[in-house]
Amino acid sequence: MKKLHLLFIGILSMSTLYAQDITDALRYSQDNIQGTARFRALSGAFGALGGDMSAVSLNPAGSAVFSSSHASFTLSTLETTNDTQYFNGSGSTNDSNFDINQGGAVFVFASRNNSPWRKFTMGIAYEKTNDFDNSWFAFGTNTNNQSIDLYFLNYADGLRLDEISALDGESLTDAYRDIGNVYGFAHQQAFLGFESYILEPDDINNDANTTYFSNLANGDFNHDYTYTSMGYNGKLTFNMAAQYEDNLYLGLNLNSHFIDYQRSTLLFEDNANPGSIINDIEFENTLSTRGNGFSFQLGGILKLSPEFRLGITYDSPTWYTIEEETTQYLATVRDEGGTNETQVVNPQIINIYPQYKLQTPSKFTGSLAYVFGRQGLISFDYSRKDYSSTKFKPENDYTNVNNNINNMLTDAATYRLGGEYKHKQFSFRGGYRFEESPYKNGVTVGDLTGYSFGVGYNFGNTKLDITYDQSNRTNETQLYSVGLTDAALVDRTNSNLTLSLSFNI
Repeated sequence: MKKLHLLFIGILSMSTLYAQDITDALRYSQDNIQGTARFRALSGAFGALGGDMSAVSLNPAGSAVFSSSHASFTLSTLETTNDTQYFNGSGSTNDSNFDINQGGAVFVFASRNNSPWRKFTMGIAYEKTNDFDNSWFAFGTNTNNQSIDLYFLNYADGLRLDEISALDGESLTDAYRDIGNVYGFAHQQAFLGFESYILEPDDINNDANTTYFSNLANGDFNHDYTYTSMGYNGKLTFNMAAQYEDNLYLGLNLNSHFIDYQRSTLLFEDNANPGSIINDIEFENTLSTRGNGFSFQLGGILKLSPEFRLGITYDSPTWYTIEEETTQYLATVRDEGGTNETQVVNPQIINIYPQYKLQTPSKFTGSLAYVFGRQGLISFDYSRKDYSSTKFKPENDYTNVNNNINNMLTDAATYRLGGEYKHKQFSFRGGYRFEESPYKNGVTVGDLTGYSFGVGYNFGNTKLDITYDQSNRTNETQLYSVGLTDAALVDRTNSNLTLSLSFNI
């Protein structure tokens, strides 16, 4: 009867506690160089050039540079290498995948009168803006007296015992589900800790107890942590652009974004600390995310002279609507008077969270290019994005995480440099890029450096391009955002081989 009353009250006055954090904000705010082989060969330095489908995705005015209707399709392979360091342990993983990451077409309509508007273009393109396929593991002996018990203790602190425990005769599945429905995420985590014997209340006979202690003694803890993710960010672009007289190109992109992301983390912890009742812990979490969003881009390209071109682009924020589902599993082995007892808390419940909104930062890009007639070109792009302006909404529900974003993130610049040299039907290309860390400390997520080179062959109406590019970034990744916050150092290298076929229509 008490639980029924709690459920009724909870539904009427529910204040949902969400599990989103700053890493979620960054995941959907950052993008990577994707798209055509030619675009990637110049490391994305295409803002003042146009004449490429991925350049249109960067600067919508770029479609008006085409002299005739155009289409392209791109295949790519991605190889990811993660080298990790966690206390005295090091590891390395290598994964690869194959995908279609770009396709689109632009249709050119030339003016048939003496209008200063020389031509109009309309286009549609799909592009994968980020790839989430990734896996790494970290293992080592934590000598900072940091155990996963701190995760559960942090969530349990201040919560009533009768709000985080099962009733007599109630199954763990029913209790986990009802506690989540009534109280939210934090209470579920405390429930897991209590029902697995990791934490104990100071007064187990008092339903109003709000203080807890751990059944793990201080000392060293051996950790084996595995992270696996998959999915992608994608963007469908509707483009409109025009050429005014001979030197000015203007364009607009309307973008539909979508998110498909799955993640699984698994921690094994053991200890041989004198006085520990709990010696082994297995803790697994899965997350499934779906989302869609909208953004727009405004861009222009100006020919200052036959050689010099200037480009400018404004990317609006992306306004996402996101849904998430999670599952959890926890098992412990405890010492009961010299006998090992296993406790499994496997609710087999899919937690479906309310929709939430995410507003990513806007971005400005300035570009400059010098074209050496038909011999080649050199191009430079500079972008700036203020990651501290990222916001979860409704803002009243995300005050703490939004404050963390504002305090920990900052504006970051991206520099891209690319060049191309043509010899007969061949084109030889290369590029370099540098992205500043979005964190104020510059360490949690480090700077990114990358390079690229490629070659293309012009058959006349059809072009075939191939590019190799590589980027590297080192992150300090906390195992958990609460409690066990020690970080694994993850040095990630992405290597891509990209093949594009483009042709005039």
